[in-house]
Amino acid sequence: MPPRLHDYKPADWLRLRPLLHALKTRRYRAHERAFRAMPARAGNIASLVPALKGCKILVSVAFTDPQTIAWQAPLVKLYVPDAIYIVADNTPDDGQAAAIADVAARFSVPYLRLPANPTNVPSRSHGLALNWIWHNVIRPGQPKAFGFLDDDMFPTAPHDPFWALGDQDFFGVVRPGVSTATVDAAGRWFLWAGFSMFRFAGVRDKPLDFSQDWFLGLDTGGGNWDVLYRHVDRAGIREQETVFVPFREGLQMTDAPFQWCGPWLHEVGLMGRLEFADDKRRAVAKILAPHLARAGVETGAASA
Repeated sequence: MPPRLHDYKPADWLRLRPLLHALKTRRYRAHERAFRAMPARAGNIASLVPALKGCKILVSVAFTDPQTIAWQAPLVKLYVPDAIYIVADNTPDDGQAAAIADVAARFSVPYLRLPANPTNVPSRSHGLALNWIWHNVIRPGQPKAFGFLDDDMFPTAPHDPFWALGDQDFFGVVRPGVSTATVDAAGRWFLWAGFSMFRFAGVRDKPLDFSQDWFLGLDTGGGNWDVLYRHVDRAGIREQETVFVPFREGLQMTDAPFQWCGPWLHEVGLMGRLEFADDKRRAVAKILAPHLARAGVETGAASA
């Protein structure tokens, strides 16, 4: 949503930014409402939703990469056994989506293919996908707790990602807002959408919005700033510790990073230099191999 009127500077008013921001927000909201009203393109949502009541659920937003789901599905089942793991596929290509659906079937996990996303901008597409999941799966399903995962997040040890929700309504990796020449994001923050957990009873009646809010300097998930995060003292909540490291020695962290969120390995597929992508994927496979073996999955069987 746009900043409050008193947040705009005189230069913003001269450039009509309050009006432009309001019009863009109205257009986005119209697209978001239309998108979340569309049915899933695949998957049995009618049988899935009633099965979620009172449970803990982890929803992975898949996007064009069957391999990550082939690794993530068995590892979540192994290391987070008390959670229902769901694949919500935001893949635009039919062939890749069919491959991801096959992987989900192979590991016996629920699969939904989301409606055709109206945008190809990654952060915006991801936010629309999360809002669709919230309105069509989580809110009617009434789980005890729910979480969102990027599809390249892999647990490497037993872990309860919901552990902190006993005395707070959300938990995950906190990211600060990003200030620019036109946005002062000082003091604003949000849960990174790739690892964010929520206690359903604490948020069920809030108008949650998992989209980005660049007018406030906030990426995907930052749309919850006004309805959720700004009412909480960040110093008083637990956060998931996280660290970025180069995927191999001798590289700068920004060249090709891994992110560790406790025992969860994040490949960080969209960051770094493209020429390292294949080597980085092989490094992920090497790290995950003993864990996949523990899950009873042969390396070849985990390849999409």
